[in-house]
Amino acid sequence: MATEVSITKERGTVRFACRRPVKQPSLRLFCFPYAGGGVAAFRFWADYLPSNVEVNTVELPGREAQLRLPSFVRVQPMVRAIGDALEIYLDQPLAFFGHSMGALVSFEVARLLRREHTIEPRALFVSGRRAPQLPIEPATYDLPEDEFIAELRRMGGTPEEVLNHPELLHLLIPTLRSDFELCQTYSYYSEPPLSCQLTAFGGLNDEFVAREDLEQWREQSTEPFQVRMFPGDHFFLHSSQSLLLRILSRDLTQVTSTASHSG
Repeated sequence: MATEVSITKERGTVRFACRRPVKQPSLRLFCFPYAGGGVAAFRFWADYLPSNVEVNTVELPGREAQLRLPSFVRVQPMVRAIGDALEIYLDQPLAFFGHSMGALVSFEVARLLRREHTIEPRALFVSGRRAPQLPIEPATYDLPEDEFIAELRRMGGTPEEVLNHPELLHLLIPTLRSDFELCQTYSYYSEPPLSCQLTAFGGLNDEFVAREDLEQWREQSTEPFQVRMFPGDHFFLHSSQSLLLRILSRDLTQVTSTASHSG
């Protein structure tokens, strides 16, 4: 069994956790969590992805080791903090994977890097999120607590043992409300499409994000685009994790091969 090595680099209120550092990676993959999620969602991904890809997970305030720090409630301040923290990683090619909230944030970080550094990720993998130019879902972040908990139960993703544990819920609800507010107050503004490979992942039984919503991501890149559907609901990245990682590994191998040929 491989020995676990963990490093965490911090700048400001954003940290990047890397379980398996790679000395000279061909590519750095940055994983952006869903609402309420954190490093744990991607903890073992590096074990199933190409060995020349360094997997870094964005750790945001308001969860895990930074649970007591206030969460972001608007997209652009979060994007700015992540963009600033990424500056030390721009010496190697990048790729982004984001699920739900993370898809939206990773998209905006990609646009920020293009505006300020003329750099884009080699690939953007957006998962479980409607295209950003589509209307935002109705606000639920400010519901009374019993209604908010009912909404969490309806969405899935929050373990039943957490929903039935008042002390844990008391700790998690502020972060979840903040993340929902961040997503539900997002305002899309038009920019030219990105010039990186763009892939949208979805769950076949996701009642919140339909395939046609994923198809609309096509407008956001001039490069090849595809939609990949997986068994499962909105949190298919857990229930279909093995299949997702096999496909992602294959895609990343293609991306690193292209990157090496382009110098």
